[in-house]
Amino acid sequence: MPVLVVPEGTRLLLVAGSLSVAVALPLIMSSFIKKQRAIFSSPTQVPGVVASSDNSESQSSGDYHYDYIVAGGGTTGCVLAARLSEQPNVRVLLLEAGQSGVKNLLTHIPAGPPLLFETPADWALSTVPQAHANERSLFWPRGRMLGGCSSMNAELFQYGSPSDFDEWARTSGSSEWSWDNFKQYLSKFERFVSHKDFQVDDSLRGQSGPMRTGFVGNFSMWAQSFIRSTNAVGVPIRKDFNTSEGTIGVGKSMSFINDNGTRCSTETAYLTPEVLARPNLTVLVDAQITRVVLEDDATKGKKAVGVEFASGSSRKLYTVRASREVIVACGSAHTPQILMLSGIGPAEHLKTVGVLVQRDLPGVGQNLLDHPSVNLRFRVPAKESIGKVALKGWKQIYAVPSLLQWLIFGNGPMLCNVGESFAFVRSDDQTYFPKSEYPEMLEDTTSGPGAPDIEMYASPLAWWDHARMPVVPVSHPESLCSLVAVLLRPTAMGSIMLKSSDPFESPLINPNYLGSEHDMVVLRRAIKLLSRIIQAGPLAQLLVEETEPLLDNNIHLASDAEIDRIIKERVETTYHPTSTARMAPESDGGVVDAELKVYGVAGLRIADASVLPTIPSGHPVAAIIAVAEKAADLILRDLK
Repeated sequence: MPVLVVPEGTRLLLVAGSLSVAVALPLIMSSFIKKQRAIFSSPTQVPGVVASSDNSESQSSGDYHYDYIVAGGGTTGCVLAARLSEQPNVRVLLLEAGQSGVKNLLTHIPAGPPLLFETPADWALSTVPQAHANERSLFWPRGRMLGGCSSMNAELFQYGSPSDFDEWARTSGSSEWSWDNFKQYLSKFERFVSHKDFQVDDSLRGQSGPMRTGFVGNFSMWAQSFIRSTNAVGVPIRKDFNTSEGTIGVGKSMSFINDNGTRCSTETAYLTPEVLARPNLTVLVDAQITRVVLEDDATKGKKAVGVEFASGSSRKLYTVRASREVIVACGSAHTPQILMLSGIGPAEHLKTVGVLVQRDLPGVGQNLLDHPSVNLRFRVPAKESIGKVALKGWKQIYAVPSLLQWLIFGNGPMLCNVGESFAFVRSDDQTYFPKSEYPEMLEDTTSGPGAPDIEMYASPLAWWDHARMPVVPVSHPESLCSLVAVLLRPTAMGSIMLKSSDPFESPLINPNYLGSEHDMVVLRRAIKLLSRIIQAGPLAQLLVEETEPLLDNNIHLASDAEIDRIIKERVETTYHPTSTARMAPESDGGVVDAELKVYGVAGLRIADASVLPTIPSGHPVAAIIAVAEKAADLILRDLK
């Protein structure tokens, strides 16, 4: 690999830029945190918290100081805490294992998520070796801070197809979750701001919610060319992917990015200083939930009365009680883990790890769904890539100009939200997959005839292993771009299981990627469609001649067997795990009912991605925020 020599003048400029960043950062951070935030970090500061005796059962004499405990301050927990505490007579406690994301500069940078991986803000989970993906154990980053994954995702605002929610209604047995009835919650959180370059029907967008949506973000020539090239092979242009008309098409992605170029997370949007100043809301960080405290009720059977949590480096255990409900909002990996640690889950599995069974509920941890993705990487002229922002080691200094541009002006490559443009298609659409060339008979796994099962997106940079590798295996990574194929409706399901009864040991995660022939075939079709797109229109003009074997400039020449090899070598998570405590009849593997109440345990609800009956055919975060909005209404409806 050639050695990069940095000219002396360039080196001086870069050093000067680095010093400028060091001086500017404290000033910039003070603008992000406008006033002292009322967030507690010590259990001794919080009323109603009791130290567990000898790290054992909670003290039943503990005061019911709170009406509701929200266990988990991630994407949905912040929404629930803000909405429930709007009622001044309701006392709410929000517990979060990590710290505030707002106080971490990297969460504010739209292109910053990889810099958060494997830091204290990330749970940094890993899967078991994947049997159908070359026995690789795959990295699973999950947000460990207020705002959760909304504080470290790609800020993409796209909630799936309308028929996805009709499928939820059929699965849950309640029309409240249908598109016609649920879409009000998708609008409720949204505060859309129009953009002169991307005109949509503003009347179809939410206007008064806390989450800023719109078209703010980097829009590279690569992303623009992807739209034109994808359209050239027959995919229609779509301006707005979040309407009743559905999602089939290609266009610029909307984002959760503020006008000043910073990330809009559920922490920044919902836990504002004004909300945190409410006397009936208490927020405690550095509080890792270890279990839900259950008691026997003479009339209700098992009842959730509080939670146990650990705090500080000593992991000292505390308990706190709720007079009305505990709402678990720890996400698709940790919610089933906490339920099982509490004795709620598959009885035989709990017995094998030494957990006392409180409620045999076989669906807990089952039905895991995710969006497997495969990244294709292409050599382009350096000016068309923003790869400098992703360089590692001392080469990170080359990102300084872009960082300064973002800090001072709120624009530039640091506004990249990874998927700057995307397309949604069906794997049975004969426009792209004629039967004469694609004879396989595929199961229709979509939620309806207008819903996709393939996503493709364009990114003006490339990465290996979630951008964690200190040295990438090709030369000049600063001149690479990516196209990514995503399987939206997998048939292979996985599971989350306990490794042991130790709450500090990560769960066993088996997403079962490529566990069905269907999933492999659909991903193969997606890559073959991308191989046509890369040879069409303006994208083809951006490619430069390249022979490095790990790059894909010649993917259009690959055989099916070669594509299958690429899929098995490269398949990774798109960070969208769902459905491990799904809303469905208990007889169908459900864990919660249509009101998100856990079967057989009074006073316990779940409100996070784990309750989704099926995975949306898009980016789930918007749907998950809407689930939290609806959950708050369901909870307060019972209060009346």
